[in-house]
This record gives sequence, structure tokens and C-alpha cells, in this order.
Amino acid sequence: MLSKKTKYGIKALTFLARQEDNTPVQIAEIAKSENISLKFLESILLLLRNSGFLGAKKGKGGGYYLIKEPKDINMAHVYRILEGPIALLPCASHNFYEKCDDCSDEVSCAVRKLMTEVRDNTLMILENNTLADIAF
Repeated sequence: MLSKKTKYGIKALTFLARQEDNTPVQIAEIAKSENISLKFLESILLLLRNSGFLGAKKGKGGGYYLIKEPKDINMAHVYRILEGPIALLPCASHNFYEKCDDCSDEVSCAVRKLMTEVRDNTLMILENNTLADIAF
């Protein structure tokens, strides 16, 4: 299942993408609008800022804002930043591959075969969607 961190991160990015002139938005406004715990949202937005999706302005009129166009924010990248691997098993992952301890033959493993197909289809959907696709 998708973690709340990832769900809320996507909701916050969508909220920011829908801002008219990309003006900074205070965390409290996003939290209230999207029904997200303020403390939890702070940590998510900090992660997104450190990953190059958001900028932050301090002081009066400050808050978070997108530093990339929504059309340039790929959802597979967002997912990997917030959630981690797209594959459900380490042996089926492109970026986080690890051999399973209990598997003697990956080539004939039915579980790996199925999870590789799940990964491929999930990856295709995430890679073919941008923040602009889901926000508008």
C-alpha cells in the first residue's frame, strides 16, 4: 500500500501546482486544505525541497512553492523520493536490486516473474504521468 507520506506528498505537490502565479504558500494553508498533520507535512515538504522539487521563502509572504514546472515533475521520480523502490520485491527492482535470501533460482522464480510484471506496469504508469497530468 502507498504510505501516507507519499499520499500527502503528492497531495501537497498537487495543491502547489494549482496555485495561480506560483506564489509561496504557508505550510498551515496546505495542511488545512489537504487535511494533513502540520508536523508531518513539514517533514514531507522539507524532503521535497531537499530533492529539488520545492523552493522555500522565509518571512512575511513566505512559504513553499514549486521550482519546476508541473509538466517537468515526473511522478516516478516523486514516488521514488517519497516511497522508495517501485518494485514490491528487491529482486525485481531496477534501482534497489538485492538477491532474495530464500531464492535458489531467480530465473525460474514465479514470484519474481509476477512482481517484475507488476513493477513494469506500475513504472509505465508513473513515468507517463507528470504533476501537470494529475493536478489539472
